Amino acid sequence: MSRNRSIPRARDSRNRPGSTRKRLSQNFLTNPGVARMLTRSSGVGPTDLVVEIGPGDGMLTRQLLSAGAQVLAYEKDRHYADDKRICCLPLDFRDVVAPREPFSVVANIPFASTTDIVRWCLAARYLTSATLLVQREFARKQSGDYGRWTKLSVSHWPTATMELGARVGRHNFHPVPSVDSAVLRLTRRSQPLLSVREMPGYRYFVELGYSGLGGSLAASLTRAFPAKTVRMACAIAEIDTGLPVGFLPPDRWIALYRAMR
Repeated sequence: MSRNRSIPRARDSRNRPGSTRKRLSQNFLTNPGVARMLTRSSGVGPTDLVVEIGPGDGMLTRQLLSAGAQVLAYEKDRHYADDKRICCLPLDFRDVVAPREPFSVVANIPFASTTDIVRWCLAARYLTSATLLVQREFARKQSGDYGRWTKLSVSHWPTATMELGARVGRHNFHPVPSVDSAVLRLTRRSQPLLSVREMPGYRYFVELGYSGLGGSLAASLTRAFPAKTVRMACAIAEIDTGLPVGFLPPDRWIALYRAMR
């Protein structure tokens, strides 16, 4: 795997035609300070392997290299993938096999591919963390900042956390998007809260709970469990049987799952 530790000043992305950017949902960072903040937030250091998604003109890449990281970049837009000054593979990131060694992901990712990229990160066995610049609303939803939690974050809570980081205004990008961004920080737990054998059952349990039947978590669970069993488990886990599914925090999901068992 070739890695380039030196990237000269990149070409100005603002001189490019906008059609490809629009098609790939790319909004390039124009503020070096934001790139430095993202690099610091990631905690990467010398010799760390970092996967970057959509490096574009290299604004973030240069900061990662300055921190001493070994960068493996994937850029679908061949306008940049053909630039030999940047260590970059012209591949769609979603089709890439994850490294088989510990690595981090640090990236300013396209809004249109956010969910696919987050799922890829969560499924990567050797990923230690992912520091992603995403649409702020998405980051707030996945981190529970609205007081509600998504099925995606709850399903992976036993093995990974999702935390909301700094807000980044829309005018730090070109072209300027219609909404602000924020840092979403994914961290793999060193000690999972459930065993490998328990995880399939837990994820089925979460899928069932989010099925939406009856307007409450307890009502949804009665599709597969006796109502009496569900009521008893909710009592043990100290959960209101009328609670809408999205309002149950991830740690209480684990308590309820264990009580059901």
